[in-house]
Amino acid sequence: MAGILTAISGSSGTQVHFHKNNHKRVEFLDSMDKMIPWDHWVNMIHPFYPSDKRGRPPKNIETMLRMYLMQNWFNLSDAAIEDSIYDSYAMRKFMHIDFLTEQVPDATTLLHFRHLLEKNKIGEQIFDDVAARLEKAGLIMHGGTIVDATIIAAPSSTKNKEGKLDPEMHQTKKGNQWYHGMKVYSGVDAGSGYVHSLTGTAANVHDVEETANLIREDDEVVYGDSGYSGAEKREEIQSDEHLSKVEFRTNKRPSSIKTPDSYHGINWDKQIENRKSSTRCKVEHPFLIVKKQCGYSKVVYRGIPKNMNRFHILFASANLVMCARAGRSDEFCMA
Repeated sequence: MAGILTAISGSSGTQVHFHKNNHKRVEFLDSMDKMIPWDHWVNMIHPFYPSDKRGRPPKNIETMLRMYLMQNWFNLSDAAIEDSIYDSYAMRKFMHIDFLTEQVPDATTLLHFRHLLEKNKIGEQIFDDVAARLEKAGLIMHGGTIVDATIIAAPSSTKNKEGKLDPEMHQTKKGNQWYHGMKVYSGVDAGSGYVHSLTGTAANVHDVEETANLIREDDEVVYGDSGYSGAEKREEIQSDEHLSKVEFRTNKRPSSIKTPDSYHGINWDKQIENRKSSTRCKVEHPFLIVKKQCGYSKVVYRGIPKNMNRFHILFASANLVMCARAGRSDEFCMA
């Protein structure tokens, strides 16, 4: 499904240009429609959804959920997704509503629905449900986790109601460049490449501080880049009976790799590092889907919890996309 959608967006998420191949968009949305357990996800939301006892009858939960998911997948604002559904055959088809008798929910209705999901951490529940179904289908292996983090930039503008930068976002330096925003950390199954754990912090938190939150109870090996060097020496790792026994296979810094002078021309250290990297590279695939295909390379909302609700939805969707690419849709749907 590579190239299913391409989004080029500004910080507001409203300037988006879709791939012109509408057939691929139809294929993508049809695939997601078949894989998503709609009844179960609707039941997650139902206890928190307003009743129709007073005022205007609320929109159908599944209709709102379908609209909200497409907003995430195509990185659109509340108003833009409403307009795009009318403009796109693929999106109208995905909505499953009769346009002769019903209109697309407006931007304000979607805003209230999103706030409801954020308040009740529905994104996290959806992420956990996808991971559990992958587990039940036998598609997730155990014993090893790959940990990694990525910086998600936040708008540097202070043209907002408070006239200030988001206080939950901070600056950090990577290489010779400074970034302002947050970090998203993922724990990925080393065998299959599916994301099983997800956390988020301000950008100035060091990668190694979230390591313990990304390791599963049955993991025996953890892979990470050189930023995770020394993770095994941290107090929360050493003091935990299980974590203290985990083997950390982190990449060395390039400057610490030995030269091949005494190895008869073979740089064994470099070959070992290459093998670590060949396993660790699986962690990049979900980030690629979220940041490139869904176009979510900058945060849209203020505050880490709001953005993490969206990231849980996006990484759950990334797991579904990878499952479909691997030809495992049927196994997932039967779980």
